[in-house]
Amino acid sequence: QVQLQESGPGLVKPSQTLSLTCTVSGGSITTNYYYWNWIRQAPGKGLEWMGTIAYSGSTYYIPSLKSRTSISRDTSKNQFTLQLSSVTPEDTAVYYCARSNALKTSGWRRNYDYWGQGTQVTVSS
Repeated sequence: QVQLQESGPGLVKPSQTLSLTCTVSGGSITTNYYYWNWIRQAPGKGLEWMGTIAYSGSTYYIPSLKSRTSISRDTSKNQFTLQLSSVTPEDTAVYYCARSNALKTSGWRRNYDYWGQGTQVTVSS
């Protein structure tokens, strides 16, 4: 059974960089052909796919966030990390990590077979 767990600060100040880590157990993040995604849901809005890091280490981002987003991984710890720079209150959301078995670029829940529980991040001074 694959399990994902998000961790990171729940409160970030405007203009700072948000950094979240997803720790994966029950499966390796380098296993062909899985993709490891970050998805968020702002208050009153739908799920928004932000980006992914593939089993190969390749990364893909939603164009609207690409200039502020970076996803990396630590294979020795079986973790992948999201960094979102220059945050504003509009980045306040519940952030999820999730696995897909192909490159998916939408927030449609059924695209992803395993999810973390989600972590609330609030951007406020």
